Amino acid sequence: MSIWWSLHLRREAASVPLARRLLIGTMETAGVDPDISFDLSVALSEACANAVEHGGDDGPGAPSKASEAYRVTAYLDGEKCRIEVSDSGPGFPSRRAVRRPAAFAASTAEDGRGLSLIEQLADHVHCRNRPGRGAVISFDKILKWREETPLVALGGTTAGV
Repeated sequence: MSIWWSLHLRREAASVPLARRLLIGTMETAGVDPDISFDLSVALSEACANAVEHGGDDGPGAPSKASEAYRVTAYLDGEKCRIEVSDSGPGFPSRRAVRRPAAFAASTAEDGRGLSLIEQLADHVHCRNRPGRGAVISFDKILKWREETPLVALGGTTAGV
């Protein structure tokens, strides 16, 4: 089974729960284990919140139309879910600052915990800058399925179709 969707969202706080609910609904319909769905939905919420907060040119002057939006793409393909959130902001700080261990994120800090949380919830995380075009964070997780999942039986083969 393979499912993918992409959203082009305004950089507004109200867009975060919209993306999260769509992901949870997709995974529930596909039969993904609720614990895996929850982990991925929290990671997606953090990535979207970062895009809303940091994903545009909010400096002096009006932001460009591109910086008013961000994109979320999710792929459920076989045994893995991959999520990508891209924005048109200034990008991530230096690689060393982005890849700091989760233990160094202060538990009382208002900023900086999102990337650490994503790293704890996902199996693999990749952050990259697109010079002059923003930042992309992608993360994936191996899926587990509910036993009564009808769509899993359809994945991987087209025999008899």
